[in-house]
Amino acid sequence: MDRAEKAEVVSSLQQAFAGSGAVVVAQYTGLSVSDFEKLRVQMKQAGGQVKVAKNRLAKLALKDTDTADISDILTGPTVLAYSEDPITAPKVAKKFADSNSKFVILGGAMGSTALDADGIKALADLPSLDELRAKLAGLLVQPATNIARLAKEPGASVARVISAYSDKGAAA
Repeated sequence: MDRAEKAEVVSSLQQAFAGSGAVVVAQYTGLSVSDFEKLRVQMKQAGGQVKVAKNRLAKLALKDTDTADISDILTGPTVLAYSEDPITAPKVAKKFADSNSKFVILGGAMGSTALDADGIKALADLPSLDELRAKLAGLLVQPATNIARLAKEPGASVARVISAYSDKGAAA
């Protein structure tokens, strides 16, 4: 790899770090090509990306970004997984690590905060942005549903009382 190619890789990594909500660093020693391809597909379907880059180039790219300094965990054969949504990359990486023992999460970053492996796993357990939006929409609709039910309830109660008296009168 010549100097121009290295500069291009550093530039693309800087753009990836700048545009990502979370970055996950993991080791993939012994992972087969087909398994690694499965990780790439899963990450892409979820809205993230996976890159394998030389650690030295990744460290250079980190210097000029607001992303936390995670250069100490960039040792050995590492893979970088990142996404705009801070939950997507950790969630997919954790799910993949649970099914593949050769894929080991080392840590990562969420903006200017460095995270260890436990921090990434805790982040993965949080609901995604879409799930939070759905829950919020449900909470906003719930009071309206309760109001509608309360508004029709007195009429229904009167109808049940009249029905009970008519049944009682018909039985007598």
